[in-house]
Amino acid sequence: MSMESPRVVVRSEGDGVSVLVCSGEFDLDTAGVLRAACERASAAEILVLDVAQVGFADSTFLNLLLKLRKSRRLVLIGPLSEQLLRLLEMTGTLALFEIRENAPEAP
Repeated sequence: MSMESPRVVVRSEGDGVSVLVCSGEFDLDTAGVLRAACERASAAEILVLDVAQVGFADSTFLNLLLKLRKSRRLVLIGPLSEQLLRLLEMTGTLALFEIRENAPEAP
């Protein structure tokens, strides 16, 4: 089984908003890519994760999302893959996240 390498592109939208466009597969071995990108966007008050191109995410990815939402406003924009949606539903965490089709406006 070959995994699609994860990639995260960080884009500052100004007004305290950073958009992280995530693609590929995120697990214990590869979630560091997202962690490092979040550190680069540490000044942002609002962190928008575009997860439409995430093909696979495990509990490591989910734990990182849960930590991020404690430190700032976190918005997931999608659509969410069937696998990611199932992960959030099965763990009872879906309702904890703000999920939108498009990036939110800055406050």
